[in-house]
Amino acid sequence: MNEEREARLVLEDGSVWNGRAVGAEGEAGGEVVFNTSLTGYQEIITDPSYRGQIVTMTNPLIGNYGTNATDEECEVPQLSGLIVRELTSITSNFRSTESLYDYLVRHKIVAIDGLDTRALTRRLRRDGAMKGLLTTSTDSDDAVRSRLKLVPALEGRDLVLEVTRGRRIAWTEGFAAEFMPDLGVNAAGKPRVVALDYGAKANIFRSLVQVGFEVIVLPAQATAADILAESPDAVFLSNGPGDPRVLRYAVDAARGVLGKKPIFGICLGHQILGEALGASVFKLKFGHHGGNQPVKDNLTGRVEITAQNHGFAVEPESAVRAGARITHVNLNDGTVEGMDHAELRMMAVQYHPEAAPGPHDSMHLFRRFRELVDATTEPVR
Repeated sequence: MNEEREARLVLEDGSVWNGRAVGAEGEAGGEVVFNTSLTGYQEIITDPSYRGQIVTMTNPLIGNYGTNATDEECEVPQLSGLIVRELTSITSNFRSTESLYDYLVRHKIVAIDGLDTRALTRRLRRDGAMKGLLTTSTDSDDAVRSRLKLVPALEGRDLVLEVTRGRRIAWTEGFAAEFMPDLGVNAAGKPRVVALDYGAKANIFRSLVQVGFEVIVLPAQATAADILAESPDAVFLSNGPGDPRVLRYAVDAARGVLGKKPIFGICLGHQILGEALGASVFKLKFGHHGGNQPVKDNLTGRVEITAQNHGFAVEPESAVRAGARITHVNLNDGTVEGMDHAELRMMAVQYHPEAAPGPHDSMHLFRRFRELVDATTEPVR
């Protein structure tokens, strides 16, 4: 950051937030949300679930440990833009290969610092997530406001097709970092799980490998017939961006395998399973984004601190009417964080047990899924 460049954030409520450009030149529009994680900015930047969103980091100092290829959740950044209080010019970490500033510029991500992220977060909490335009242009505020009107709303958008890997993959990579926990699975055999990629984080697939699955990744538009043609012992539905209520192809595929194979859904996959059962999904006011969300596991009574990233939730009464059991509840607002269905051999959570970034409290759920599969199948591989 050798030069001072101006940048602005313009929100759909008309407010203008001035700061310093700390990324690429240009303009980026999307839904503005805030993330409360203290670390893990690179995993957040590369999380496909943030497609179409501008992320505000509430931690005031970002960038101090740089970036590296190991921490990426997909090959390239996926968010529309980044907002921070201060992006540091000092990078100090033995794993770092590039500063965050250089990383953002290289990947053409527009970013801003120097604005009051605390005040911005309070506004988003009060008024809800809203559209914004992040720009380095010198046009008038009114001109930027006029362009903001052209930014599409997140509701009603299918962003999954923009982030799915789009091909069949035999995923074999487990945990890369030595400090990841041992998931404690010693079962014999290697059951095959078909994972539907709606914009999955890499650490989800790594976690499935780590608990002993053979992982076959299929693109988002795979049908139930495509899934069953792989002769799976289990099915997994991944996280992803956008509005789950428009993903009819995903809901139809999930409905086509429910009851035929054990199935596990995370985040968007949780919402898709809810709709496949007949439950309804609604938009949250400002969503859950961060690594410190408390969730109660109704099956054990334990409280776990979880990593979350979602703007929609399953409506609880409709899920119960559809035959689901509510297994997890958010202790901040009471929203549904997990459900299962014994007869259909289904389990799902709204949050991210694979962490990255975030705590490891919930990683045991991958072991729970493996136990569900082992109890209902007899893999021969």
